[in-house]
Amino acid sequence: MDVRRVAAPAAALALALVAGCTTTVAGTGTAAGSPAPAGLESFYGQEPSWGPCAPFAVTADDRDSYADPALDCATVTVPLDYARPDGDTAEIAMLRKRATGDRIGSLLLNPGGPGASGMSFGPSIAAGIAGTPLAERFDLIGFDPRGVGASEPAIDCETDTERDEERADIDADGSPAGVALVEADSQEFVDRCVERVGLDVLANVGTREVVRDLDILRDALGDRQLTFLGYSYGTFIGAKYAEAFPANVRALVLDGAVDPAQDPVESSVDQAAGFQLAFDAFAADCATRPDCALGTDPAAAVDAFRALVLPLYDTPAAVGDGRQLGYADAMTGVVQALYSDQLWEVLRLGLTELTAGSGRVLALLADSYEGRAEDGTYDNDLEAFPVIACVDDRRITDPAVYLEIDTRYREVAPFRDDGRGPSAARPPCAFWPVPPTTEPALPVVDGLPPVLVISVTGDPATPYEAGVRLADQLGAALLSVEGNQHTVALTGVPCVDDAVTRYLVDLEIPADGASCTI
Repeated sequence: MDVRRVAAPAAALALALVAGCTTTVAGTGTAAGSPAPAGLESFYGQEPSWGPCAPFAVTADDRDSYADPALDCATVTVPLDYARPDGDTAEIAMLRKRATGDRIGSLLLNPGGPGASGMSFGPSIAAGIAGTPLAERFDLIGFDPRGVGASEPAIDCETDTERDEERADIDADGSPAGVALVEADSQEFVDRCVERVGLDVLANVGTREVVRDLDILRDALGDRQLTFLGYSYGTFIGAKYAEAFPANVRALVLDGAVDPAQDPVESSVDQAAGFQLAFDAFAADCATRPDCALGTDPAAAVDAFRALVLPLYDTPAAVGDGRQLGYADAMTGVVQALYSDQLWEVLRLGLTELTAGSGRVLALLADSYEGRAEDGTYDNDLEAFPVIACVDDRRITDPAVYLEIDTRYREVAPFRDDGRGPSAARPPCAFWPVPPTTEPALPVVDGLPPVLVISVTGDPATPYEAGVRLADQLGAALLSVEGNQHTVALTGVPCVDDAVTRYLVDLEIPADGASCTI
């Protein structure tokens, strides 16, 4: 499930570039009045002890945003292994911005990933909806799924130094030696995760567990039913929650849908094609600008781009902080910018700088994607990503399948072809030490209230058609959005935000065929 959401609001990033002291108390009842699942009675009826958010900060950005006195934070206790509820436990951390008026309930957020922090995401959404009916009627809740951010135990497989080393180019190709080099790196990551995180945690961090945690959070917040907004991978959480607890759903907004039934090969190829479309749209726009490093002919942009970035394999560009930008990091920075057309201006600047031998801007874009702060520390989003994906996705161990994926990937996304030939190298999931816990399948749900699915026509990471299929499967309303970005709800597009607000507040779904334009 190779999807991510841009870690910071794109406009804010563009502008920048031109253990907790609270506790929970377990009870035997349920705060919301619905019956607790058998064997889990002690985890329902918890009363979170809210307090300052500063102790929950795990990044420098968190320390700044969590200082807002209007925010408070808490933890909720859940079983580490739901098959053994009397065994070890985990702590799920959450951040709250209280409703300012007549409260309907809580609006829980997931920004995607898998592995993205809802707590870190919460303050930006809270700022964006300040003064709106959503801020008036809902407590805004950002939560860190198990293993992520401030939740404990955390997925922490590598040190900051090791993360920097991982980002350095692996000078590998599709030869047997190149495949062996990449697979040794995959196995090293697996071994570090087993040693530093533990098999018991690795086996219990998938969406199967997150969905059950989410119901305990709902109950602890005092809500009889769940109101949820999920972006990207968060749509997978929402769909799986609907399957497991349909009677506990009040409203679901699923933006940037993951197709839960799609074959991993087709999913990878479709996503590659989506990013090629985003690159082509960027190149067409860039060609109209006098400072476009790719020239004035969009049809020649792929060749011009590859001529610019391929030399980084042998001659990295200076970043200015003692680091160098190699090919892999340059591509990471480019892909980060293709998530939203709000970052196209930054990408143009980065490519222009690269023509002069500077990798500063592309490195900043790559750092944003990788979760690296100015002080060299990392959040754990991208460490959590494969750990969660490896138990959510169908296990593939056949090198021939990876060769097929890489071959087709290069065919549909030539801007990402490194010229070194396709490789059969297997990623960490092929060597994962615990089995998958989630079966890929379209959700089958009876008795679900109306759901809102949002899909952007030019979304590079989660193709528009996936949203169409998910809406059809859930019997949901589909809001189609013309634009070039990954997810759109509550990002300041009035047509979309108005529809989301009417749905969440009044449960009013858009009319059939409703559409918006970014």
